[in-house]
Amino acid sequence: MKYQNISVTACDQLIQENNPLILDCRDVKNYQAGHLDNALHVHEGLKESLIKRGDKQRCLLIYCYHGHASQHLAEFFSDFGFKDVYSLEGGYSAWQEQQSNQ
Repeated sequence: MKYQNISVTACDQLIQENNPLILDCRDVKNYQAGHLDNALHVHEGLKESLIKRGDKQRCLLIYCYHGHASQHLAEFFSDFGFKDVYSLEGGYSAWQEQQSNQ
């Protein structure tokens, strides 16, 4: 596996320590309803731009609804040479659940 699955707790630590580029691959309606701070909504233009001109050394954190689609996108970016790619286990719903329990 070229990318890593990480827990919500590890995700929070990764954000604090590594300043990753955060990618939300949910649909635009759900992205607009709420997302992780500084997350970018993934669309074809963004994917193309990152592949062509993105910093492949910068850490990527990718999430979706429940952690499945983000794994496919994490593998996609890994295949294009991104070195430090993470997929959030449980996706936005797990992150949101942890936030409500704090």
